[in-house]
Amino acid sequence: MAAIVDDTYAEAFRSIYAEVLITARDRTWLEHACHAATGHASSSIFCDCEAGVDRFVGPGGDESFPTPDGRPGAIVQFHVPRFKKDREKLLEKVLLHRISQNVLTCPTTACFNLLDTDPYFKLGRKLAFFGDGYQQRDERYGRKVWVIPTMGGEFLIDRRFGYKDGIMGGNLWFFADSVDSSLAAAELGVKALETVPGTIAPFPGGIAASGSKAGSAYSFMFASTNHPFCPTLRTKLGSVSQVPDGVQSIMEIIINGRDLKTVFDATHAVIRATVEAPGLSRISAGNYGGRLGKSFVYLHADRQPEFAK
Repeated sequence: MAAIVDDTYAEAFRSIYAEVLITARDRTWLEHACHAATGHASSSIFCDCEAGVDRFVGPGGDESFPTPDGRPGAIVQFHVPRFKKDREKLLEKVLLHRISQNVLTCPTTACFNLLDTDPYFKLGRKLAFFGDGYQQRDERYGRKVWVIPTMGGEFLIDRRFGYKDGIMGGNLWFFADSVDSSLAAAELGVKALETVPGTIAPFPGGIAASGSKAGSAYSFMFASTNHPFCPTLRTKLGSVSQVPDGVQSIMEIIINGRDLKTVFDATHAVIRATVEAPGLSRISAGNYGGRLGKSFVYLHADRQPEFAK
């Protein structure tokens, strides 16, 4: 039997984001670079950004998207909330730190920009100072790059990296009769998300077990566990609990993307892929009545007719 899809919306909010292409000699070293560069980037609550792999491209991936150097590649997004103070400086710092420490250091990698925008960050020039005066400008694969000599060979990086407005905080909740059922449904959702270019799911494996609410009983916390939706608290909370009978686990997928239309498409691709998952009784989403963001992603497509297909 198909799960009930709540007539509600996910409350997303605006971000600024960068989109980069990492390439490497083979998939093994490409994945090492991606895992390192997107590490500790699941939630802007306590992370400097939210980051993840959009999709793998070139040989062994989406071959309709060729890489400049003809090697296996991965498109990676880095998002910071638009409401953050000095958001442009923060995003540039995120890129400088993560690419220098986790991509340049990874054997055989190169890094290219995918957003041709103005304004932009002169990221390649800043990172090139690691070359200690031996770095040089060059043109490779029809692109203007910096070449940095390293003990392992050389590292190529584009000179400029663009950024633009994006969307963070799209989400779906999976109510199920067990941890295994909820997790299996969410895993199907992550697989579906991979078919929608321009989106990422920043939590480990694309899934969050720790859905949060704004605020806390502790004054020093600005987010905390979403206690009304914790199944183990159902008896203790009584009427405050919002966990239906029979539900033992609620997993969540957070969806960030290029724009609201992309996040909408991803949301509905996930719903279609999961609605008949075994043990799943309900699909819902988190919102705060518009207090967090003004970008609503409705779970019933007809509530959002400008995007509904």
